[in-house]
This record gives sequence, structure tokens and C-alpha cells, in this order.
Amino acid sequence: MKHHLITTADEQTWPEDKNQPVLFLGEWCKLYSRKGNWEKLDSETHLCHHWNDRDKLYADYQAMQLIHEKILPILADKLNEIHQVNYSLRYWRILVGPWLGVFISVLFDRYSVLKSVFSDDKKYSCTFIKRDDFSFVPHDMRDFENFKSRDDWNELIYSQLITEYWADKVEATWVIENKNHGFKKETSAKIKRKMRNRKIVAFIKQLYISNNSYFFIGSYLPSKVQPALQRRLGQVVNAWRPLPSPTIEHSADTREQWKVLDIGAVTDFERALQVMIPLHIPTLYLEGYKALSTAVKKLPWPKNPKAIFTSNSFWLDDMFKAWAASKTEIGTPLVIGQHGGTYGDGLFFWLKTHETKIADKWLSWGWSDEAQKNIIPIANLRIIGSQVDYNPKGGVVMIETGMYRYHSLMISAPVASQWLDYFNDQQTFLSELPDALQQRVLLRLDRRTGEWMGGERHWHEVMPKVVIDAGVNNMKETIQNSRLCIVTYDATAHLETLAWNVPTIMFWNPEHWEINEQAKPYFDMLESVGIFHTTPQGAAQQMIKVWDNVESWWQSDKVQQARSTFVAQYSATPENALDLLKEVLVEVADKAK
Repeated sequence: MKHHLITTADEQTWPEDKNQPVLFLGEWCKLYSRKGNWEKLDSETHLCHHWNDRDKLYADYQAMQLIHEKILPILADKLNEIHQVNYSLRYWRILVGPWLGVFISVLFDRYSVLKSVFSDDKKYSCTFIKRDDFSFVPHDMRDFENFKSRDDWNELIYSQLITEYWADKVEATWVIENKNHGFKKETSAKIKRKMRNRKIVAFIKQLYISNNSYFFIGSYLPSKVQPALQRRLGQVVNAWRPLPSPTIEHSADTREQWKVLDIGAVTDFERALQVMIPLHIPTLYLEGYKALSTAVKKLPWPKNPKAIFTSNSFWLDDMFKAWAASKTEIGTPLVIGQHGGTYGDGLFFWLKTHETKIADKWLSWGWSDEAQKNIIPIANLRIIGSQVDYNPKGGVVMIETGMYRYHSLMISAPVASQWLDYFNDQQTFLSELPDALQQRVLLRLDRRTGEWMGGERHWHEVMPKVVIDAGVNNMKETIQNSRLCIVTYDATAHLETLAWNVPTIMFWNPEHWEINEQAKPYFDMLESVGIFHTTPQGAAQQMIKVWDNVESWWQSDKVQQARSTFVAQYSATPENALDLLKEVLVEVADKAK
């Protein structure tokens, strides 16, 4: 009997005959909460994920950059032609670039997993859900960000790829979607009221704020710091908020015409992209572009800002992106601030690549790059002017991270089932601690932990003595009640705790969180004094060693020297941070005149 191929956790596609052998495409198909169901199946899991080879992951990351740079100009020309405009490549990079970059890497992952399964002569049965090809056309980038982590969207992607390229490998059965099972997109009355109120406030602000003021949105600056900076710039204090973009339905006719899109495909994957881009490009960039342009012209934001500053609106906020792109066309400089970790020390990170390409100036938290002159070291923007203390007699907070079950972004971090290895390392660390210390641990979960491991339920089962924080308590208050922070991933947490001079032990698998050559000496320095560890066992032994007198270890000259050197490079806290920010903004505005 041939195996039944299961591509997602959507049980509508699982075989009716429970005795039929099953091949799960990956660990993402097996929800922890549904363990009782999938454990009963005669199943195997396809474990040979193409990015288990991390060298291949890095090589593919570089290849995806080349494909992105090949397709974006073609897409920009096509959009200019369709919408009868003549915008620059930078304009379309700002607006469409984030979606295109992520879509390429997401589709490449799904395509490559299927290619590895169908690499031999085996044939499978497979159940697909009967949907229109345009069932999941995203409205905008935020919609797409939501879709790509869901089972139903991924089931559609897998079924489209299989039927297009490997139809001869499967015996397909089509089922009608259970409407109660699917996703219903609804906008609550509360959200509608919030957006309506934002519009009213924005129009009132327009009466008082100069049309050539510096524009701040999503700056990542603390609530008291941004007003202080604006006063130094000599302007009225303001805090602009995101505004909703118009919602336009997709047009099947328009999409059908786009099937002639020619991206100059020369590989099988590029041919797959050529087919899939017209099916999945957000409506705001195609059918809704005219409405988007009209909405942008009516925005109550400054008409001719001296400079635009943001740290995260460039990603999901299409209304801002369209407005900012239009302003860069007339010479307004775009300044982007770093908004987390991995940027300066990770081997690769697609967000950094994109941001530094669209920004006139890109403000880092302390590091620089000789190859990119527009990167300006400033300070850790999140913690300017803030300090968090710790309790030498308190417990320990262990800070977890997580990721959605489906690959979504090219970054130096675990992919696919490597996340299970990450969680195994967490359990190993806790298991190495004596019972008395386990009971002092507060395990702070990431909301995405449940995607792989069932969240609180899993941890209560495997580590009943550990206290769980589902990630809802105030982080600063949690740190202040602790004598020690355990950071388990390479992102933002340790950059803040080290800058605050809070005792910190870091550990992660360096084969899954690769760092670049520039960063290695700094991590070696942290490792030499017991702050950084490459194994959970080493981190646990360090915690046991220093527990009774954390202060003595942490305040020693060698630890403080290593900490301050690392912080100066990756999480700087200069006293003149506001002066530095003002200087960059004024300089970039003056050059644009």
C-alpha cells in the first residue's frame, strides 16, 4: 500500500483509512495538542529537511538575494506599466520588496521540501482541499505575514506546487473544505473604533504640526525619549500612529492576465515563482494600488518632511511604506533604526539586507560595517535613558524564544525541526540543575512556543517543578525580582540585560545561531568569563557555580571588562545618545535640501 503524504497539520487532508501508512512532510504536521491523533497512525516523518545542512542554508540565502535582485526590477517595471506611473526601483523596493523577499524564501522552502520527497520513484496518495487558486490572496503585507504561518495557507501552497510540478507522483483526492474548520477574517468593532479614532487624532495634529517637520513613527524610542528628541529638533512633540490602508478585493480576471508575467525564469524554481507570484501578490500592490495611492495623498502627515525616522514601520505597514516611498521620490531622506538583535552579529539576516538598502542612514546599536557606509553606530534605541536593577537574593528568569512551525524568514536561527533541538536544549539545561535550583527558575515562554511544543502544557508535563510565565508579565519587573537572567537565543534579550548590567548567562547552539567573523572575538570574550556558553550543560554548571554569590562573580573586574566591551559594540548606551540622534537627523536633512 502506498504511503499517504501529509503536508500540514490540517487533518482534513489526512487519510480516511487509519491503517494506511503515512508520510508526514515534516514535524510541523504534528501538533502537540493533537498528539493523541497522529500517534495512532502508522507514520514516518520526512526528516531530511534541505536546510539541516546549514552550509546549504547560507548558500541558499545568498542565492535568494540574487533572485530577489533579478525579479524586483522586472516586477517594478510591470507595476509601473499597469498603474501608469514611473516610479524608481527604490520606490517599489520600499513598498513591494518586503513581500517579494519573504515570498521567495518561503516558496523556495516549500518547493525544496517537496523536491526532496519526490526525488525517487515512489508514488503517494494525497488529499487536497478544493479551493479557488485565489482563496488566500493577501490584502497587504500584514495579511501575508499572518497567512504564511497557518496550516490552511500552507496546504494551498503545497497543493498548488504538487499539482503543477509533481502531479505524476501522487494519486490525488479532492475534498470540500469544512467551512467551520477554516479561517474567517473579521475586523472587530473595537479595532474599527481604534482606527477611526486614530484618523481623527491625526487630522487634529495636522492643524498644529509643520508640513516640513521631522516625521517619527514606530521609532522604538522610549516614550519619554522621543519627545525630548523632538524638542531638541525644535518642533512640536508628536507621536504618529499607523493608519489603516484601503481594503480591495482581488480580481480573478486581473490575476489571470498576470499569468503572462515573464521574470526571465531559467531554473525550475524560478518557473515556479513565475506561476505563483500572480496568484499571491497582495491586492494593495495590484487591484488596490489606485485606492492606496489616493489614500496616501489624503494622509494628514507632513507634506514635505525634513526626514522620516522609523525602526519597524518599513516592514508590515503598507500605508506608511507607500507614503514613505513617495516622499523618497522627491528627495526626503529615510532613516531607519535597528530594532532588535541578530543585526550586527548574525551571519545572515534578510531584514538587515533589506533595511540597509532602502535607508539613507541606518542607525545601529553600536557596531559598524566598512562595506556599508550608511550604517551609523548610535545606541540601543530601546533603552536610552532607562535602567533596570536586579535582586541579589531573587530567583532566576530563563528567557525563551520560539518560531512558527513553517519557515518564514531567512535568518541565522534554527529552521524546521531544529526548533525541537532548541527545546531539547532547554530541557537539558533545567535537568542539569539540582531540584532546589529548578524550583527557583521562572521560565518565560515566547507566545510561539506552543507552535512546536504545546506551550505551558508541555512544560508542566516535562518540568513540573519549574514555574511558568506565559510571557504576559512585565519583563522589567520580572528582571528586577531576579538575581540572574538565563538567555537562550541570539536576539534582543541579552543586549538589554548586559547593557543594564544585570547578571546574565547566555547559551545556544552555535551551529544553529551562526555569528559572523566580526562578532566571534566578542563572544569568545564573553565565553572566557562564563557569560556565554555553547552547551546547555556548560550554562547549567555556571549557574550552579555562581548561584550562592552571583554578585562576586558578576562584579569581578574580568567579567565587567568583557561585558562593557561587548555592550559598547552591540548595545551601546552613551550619555549623549540624543545628541547623536539629533546630529544624524539634522545632517541627513541638510544634505537633502
